[in-house]
Amino acid sequence: MQFENVTAIAKANVYFDGKVVSHSILFGDGSKKTLGLIYPGEYHFGTDAAEEMAIVDGACEVVLDGQEEMVGYAADTAFQVPAKSGFTIRVQEGVCQYVCSFLG
Repeated sequence: MQFENVTAIAKANVYFDGKVVSHSILFGDGSKKTLGLIYPGEYHFGTDAAEEMAIVDGACEVVLDGQEEMVGYAADTAFQVPAKSGFTIRVQEGVCQYVCSFLG
């Protein structure tokens, strides 16, 4: 995955003592994505806007708020998270790399 004509924000977004790290990129139309790494562990995130998380390398398991079943995602798959919601993501081993698109 490659993005053209963007502004990259150098300062990282660091969560969970550095076990989840992302950088924001801004597009000319005002939209934003984050590109990140998730190290092994289990983490919960809340959402303001709806999001799509595309897994670009590695694997993870996800359960959306209000659901009970963990669903596995590998490279070249994605999941969506509703606005004003959240999800728990678990990485068993290695590093999971993702691109988060904010949908609204």
